[in-house]
Amino acid sequence: MTPEPAFLLHRKAYRETSALVDLLTLNHGRIRAVAQGGQRPSSKSRQRLQPFTPLFIAWRGERELKRLTLMESRGQTALLAGEGLLCGLYANEIATRLLPLELASANVFAFYSALLEALPVPAARGLALRRYEWALLEALEATPRFCTPQGTPLDPHGRYRFEAASRAFLPAERGIDGRALRYIEQGDWESESLASALKALMRAALAPHLGAVALRSRELMMDLARRRQR
Repeated sequence: MTPEPAFLLHRKAYRETSALVDLLTLNHGRIRAVAQGGQRPSSKSRQRLQPFTPLFIAWRGERELKRLTLMESRGQTALLAGEGLLCGLYANEIATRLLPLELASANVFAFYSALLEALPVPAARGLALRRYEWALLEALEATPRFCTPQGTPLDPHGRYRFEAASRAFLPAERGIDGRALRYIEQGDWESESLASALKALMRAALAPHLGAVALRSRELMMDLARRRQR
């Protein structure tokens, strides 16, 4: 096959010297594959298969578990630290959890690539993360419907909470501002005043798809926030 752009999402040991990897690819979505020799300390594949490193890969196999036949670097690894690193780990974790194998989504790949460029810049990472989360929801056909469950338009003067069953909104005294939801629906996300509404909406919309098991990356973020408050 023609080598395809990819990023490593997750890696773990497999048998004696190999690695089991999840990769986000441009044309085939998330794939799972065996990287033979990927656990050997001196292995070139182990050195290349690092998070946040742009790759070219090729594989064989018609079943869900592939075998990597090519791994080459196609650029520099994103140098992340602190909160930027934790956001990158979160992006990898939710893609691994949410994306069915081989569900093609060029948008997810594009927004993931843009996110890696934004993560080293504190002022840019929040919006880039929200757009990436939205791309995942689009791939799952799970984006919010900006109306009530009955299809009634939202009142810009009201407040609402997201209802997962209908992917719509119910009135709520302490919910998200209706005006903010209108801006979000229109794609006008640049204003800093929308940051908290966007974050709350994405968390609510993603939650039913992530399940009950806590995200490890989110726990690490909370630990970092607590340490900063001391």
